[in-house]
Amino acid sequence: MLIPINPDGPTFARYTTNVLTVWDSATVDQRARGMAWYRSANQLAYMIAEGNIKAGAGVIAALSANKRWATNVNLATRAFKSGKPSGHFGDALTKAARIMAGEDPETVLPMDIKTGQFYRCIADPTDPMPVCIDRHAHDIAVGERYGAEPRGLNARGRYALLADVYRAAAWQLGELPQTVQAVTWVSWIERKSQ
Repeated sequence: MLIPINPDGPTFARYTTNVLTVWDSATVDQRARGMAWYRSANQLAYMIAEGNIKAGAGVIAALSANKRWATNVNLATRAFKSGKPSGHFGDALTKAARIMAGEDPETVLPMDIKTGQFYRCIADPTDPMPVCIDRHAHDIAVGERYGAEPRGLNARGRYALLADVYRAAAWQLGELPQTVQAVTWVSWIERKSQ
C-alpha cells in the first residue's frame, strides 16, 4: 500500500530515519563501494562511449529499467560495440538509439523520474541535486521490501518526495544525495542476498 508523504509529517521523518538506519548499517567496505559507485559509473560511461560521457550515461540510464546492474552494463556496452541497442523493451531501445544517434539525453529521457535522474547521477557524480529512486531506494525509505508490488514511482510527486527524503538524509550526513542512495543501495542489496 502506498502511503502519502508530507515533508513536514511523521511519514517523511520515518522514511528519512529508515534511510539513515540503512546508511549506519553499511559495513566499511559497503560504504567505500557505495561512495565510489557513481564515479565508477561515470568512468564506465566515458569508456563505453569513447569519451562521450553524456551519451554513455544516457544509454546506461535508458537501458536500466528493471535490469540488474551487470545486465545493464552488458546491454549498454554491447549497444556501443554493435552500434545498435538490443535486449530490452521497445521504448528503452528507442531512447538508447536516439541518444546514440546524437540526441541530448535530457531531451530523450524523463528527467523528473528514475531514468533521467540516474542519467544525471552518472553524467556528473558531483551534482548535488539528482537522486535515483529505484525500487530498492523506495524500499529502503519505506523500510519494507515490496517485492513485485507497485511502488508508484512514475507518479512525479511521489518520486520527488522520496528524492527529498534522500536529500534530507544527505544533509544530515554531510554527503551528496546520490552518495547516500548508492551506499544504502549496496548495503540493502547485499543484506537481501544473505
